[in-house]
Amino acid sequence: MDKVLDYLTLNRIRFDTLSLRMRVVLSQLPLSITMLFLLGGSIVLHAPLVQDPLFLLSMACNAVLLLACFLVPWEKLPYPSFLAIPLLDFVPIGLLREGAGTHLIGLGLLAAFPVIWLAASGQLPRFSVIAGALASLAMVWIPVLASGEPVTVDTLTQPLLVPFMMLAIGITIRVMTASMMAQQAILEAKDAELRELLEASGRRERLLRTVVNTVDVGVLALDPTGRSVLANRPLEQMRRVATPERVDKAPLKDLLLYRMDGVTPIAEPDLPIARAARGETFSEYLVRAGRTGQQRVLSTSARTMKDNEGKREGSVLAFSDVTELAEALSAKDDFLSSVSHELRTPLTSIRGYTELLLLDTNLPPQVTAGLTVIDRNADQLFKLVTDLLGTATGFADLQPVEADLADLLKQAATAAEPRAAASGVVLSLDAPEPLMVECDPARIRQVLDNLLSNAVKYSPDGGTVTVRGGVRDGVVYGEVADTGMGMATEDSGSIFTKFFRTSTARRSSIPGVGLGLPLSKDIVERHGGSIWCTSAPGAGSVFTFTLPRRTDGGMP
Repeated sequence: MDKVLDYLTLNRIRFDTLSLRMRVVLSQLPLSITMLFLLGGSIVLHAPLVQDPLFLLSMACNAVLLLACFLVPWEKLPYPSFLAIPLLDFVPIGLLREGAGTHLIGLGLLAAFPVIWLAASGQLPRFSVIAGALASLAMVWIPVLASGEPVTVDTLTQPLLVPFMMLAIGITIRVMTASMMAQQAILEAKDAELRELLEASGRRERLLRTVVNTVDVGVLALDPTGRSVLANRPLEQMRRVATPERVDKAPLKDLLLYRMDGVTPIAEPDLPIARAARGETFSEYLVRAGRTGQQRVLSTSARTMKDNEGKREGSVLAFSDVTELAEALSAKDDFLSSVSHELRTPLTSIRGYTELLLLDTNLPPQVTAGLTVIDRNADQLFKLVTDLLGTATGFADLQPVEADLADLLKQAATAAEPRAAASGVVLSLDAPEPLMVECDPARIRQVLDNLLSNAVKYSPDGGTVTVRGGVRDGVVYGEVADTGMGMATEDSGSIFTKFFRTSTARRSSIPGVGLGLPLSKDIVERHGGSIWCTSAPGAGSVFTFTLPRRTDGGMP
C-alpha cells in the first residue's frame, strides 16, 4: 500500500497546471458523485422517494450544473465567473433537503461542498466566505418562509446550526487556504531563485567547458581521491599521442611517458597526474610523450584547490605542448656549441703566443703593458667561451670523490680575496667543521667561484661577503651572502635562466652575459642538490646550495 501511495504521490498531476474547464469540472465532481450515490441508494432503499418531484428536480439541477461545467467556455469569461457554479449548487441541495423530508437526515451538510469550493478558490475571499454562509442560511430559511405557516423565533433559529457550521467551515478553509497560498508563494519564490541559480550555474559550466575546450592547453581537474572530473579535448589529443599502438584507452601506468632523454620511462609515482593526486604543486615539469621518433615534449603544471576551510578538494593540471620550443632551445644550444668550438681554437693560439711574447724580457715597457692587456682580455674571453660551451653541451660526467665542502669554501674564499680587496669588499668565512660530501671538487669549486665572483661584482660600493657552510635538515649546505645592491623579487625568480640579467645589473652597466648561474644550477642539480636565492633591492643577496650528506663512508 505504501508503495502505491508513493507512486501516486510522485506521479500526481498538479491541479494548477490543468485547464480552467477541467478544474471547474473536478471541483464540481465530488457533489455530483455524492448525489449520484444518494440517487442509487434511494432507488434501492427508499423507492417512494424517487417519485418526489423536488427530489427529481434536485437531481436534474445537479446534472445541468455538471453539464454546464463541461460546456461553458470559462477561459473566455471573466476569471471569477466560475464561482456561479458553487453558488447555484445550493439550489439542488436545498431541493434535495426538502424533497427527502424525514427519509434522509442531514442532507443540509452537503452544503459543505460548495462552501469549501468557494473558500478554497482564492478568489474574492471575503465575498466567498460570506456568500457561502448566506446561501446556507437562505437554503434553510426559504422553506420556512414559503411553508405558509406562522414564522416564529423557534422556526427561524431551529435550522441555524447548518449555516453556522458552513460559516465555520468557510472561515477554516479560508485561513488554511491563505496559509497554504502564502507558503506556496514562498516556495514559488524559492523555486524561481533556485531556477535562476541553476541557470546561472549552467551558464558558468557551459562557459567553463567552452573556455577549456577552446584553449590549446590540456586541462585536467581531479577530485580529492585523484579521480578525473574534467578533461578538455586538447588533453585527450595529448593522451592519444602517449597511448601505445593498437590500444584504444590505456591506463595511466601504460602510457608512453619518458624523461627528457626520451628513453627512461617515468615511474608511476613520478607521473604528473600521480603527483597532483597526492596534493603536490609544481610547474614546468617536462616529460616526453609518445613513440620514439614521434615524441612530443609536454610541460606540466599542477595547483591544488582548497575550500573555504582550507581543506584540499582536488587539483588542476595544465599540459602544454612545448615541442617546438624545446627543439628551438636545442638548436640554440647546437649553435652556441658550434660557435664556441670555432672560437676556442684561435683564442688558444692568441693566449699561447701572448704568453710566449711576455717571456721576452727585452721588450719595451709599453709593449709589455699592451701584451698584458691582451693576455688578460684573452683569458676573460676564453672563460666566457668555456661557459658558453658548457651551457650549450653540458660537461663530461661527474667524477665524484670524497671531499670536504668546508675546505672547498676556504679555497674559494682565498682565491677571491685579491679581487674582493681591490673592490673594497670584506670577505668573511664561517665553516667551522668538516663537511664531508661525495662530489666533483672541481665542479663545486666552479660553483663557488661563480657565486663569489657575482657577490663581489654586485657590491660596487664595498660591503661584506660572507661564505658559510654547515648541515641543515640532513643535508650539507654552502652559502654566499653579500650586502650589495640586491635585486627585485621578480628578478630573483629568473636569475638561473640562461642569458638572464637583472634590471639592476643592466642599469649599472656591470659586465656579464648571464651564464654563470645557470651553469652552477646544472652542476648542483647533477649532484642531487638544489640551489636558490633570496634577495631584496638594496639589502644584498643570499645564494644557498645543498648537497646530500655523506655519513657512512659510502655514496651519499
